[in-house]
Amino acid sequence: MRLTFLGTGTSQGVPVIACHCNVCRSSDERDTRLRTSALLTTDNNSNILFDIGPDFRQQMLHHSVEHLDAILITHAHRDHVGGLDDIRSFNYVQHSKMNVYLNNEAKTALLRDYRYIFENHQFPGLPEADLHEVGAEPFLAAGETVMPIRAMHKDLPILGYRIRNFAYITDANYIAPSEMEKLKGVEILVINALRKTKHFSHYSLPEALEVIGQIQPKQSYITHISHEMGLHSEVEKELPDGVHQAYDNLQIDIN
Repeated sequence: MRLTFLGTGTSQGVPVIACHCNVCRSSDERDTRLRTSALLTTDNNSNILFDIGPDFRQQMLHHSVEHLDAILITHAHRDHVGGLDDIRSFNYVQHSKMNVYLNNEAKTALLRDYRYIFENHQFPGLPEADLHEVGAEPFLAAGETVMPIRAMHKDLPILGYRIRNFAYITDANYIAPSEMEKLKGVEILVINALRKTKHFSHYSLPEALEVIGQIQPKQSYITHISHEMGLHSEVEKELPDGVHQAYDNLQIDIN
């Protein structure tokens, strides 16, 4: 399988509008971050998208993605679902509704915020999606068995996902021990870390490293990174062996 990091930034992206910090003014392409999303291409050529933020259209065009088989939603904050309207292009090309997997909280939010998609309508060209509510048990998406990892984003229940020996978790700041058990044996872990100092709803870098230490994957990648984290080139030198900062357009192979 191959994972492409489509975006690795926070809700504001990097650079942040009107900010003049050294990260936002950096000429290093690794310091430019779209809103967090990733694309997993499996060995049967299925494309599974993790979150569909407001930069979705740009990300699809940049990577010349021509088909999309499933979308796994972590939660319904706008930086993770704001591109949902643009699935209409895939609806047209694939002649089918998009399969979207999400928890009850995210489903409720999408039915409210994108009600024009899900209400009965005859207007041609509107996006079309089937929402599949996910609980605690594994489910099938695009031919892959997916294990949901329940976590908390402050007081909002969210989902991470495990596929084979790979797991993707973003915007979490707490994972219960019972859910941590589901991550045993993961070899490639993607996990969020907003900045080095503590935050009320996201893991900080030290907290993310603690989770990585418990899971002990072979390789870990930090995502959902804010400009407060610091310059990529400097932070990367501070990380333990096997831990890396992800950056936009990075691709990794998952055996």
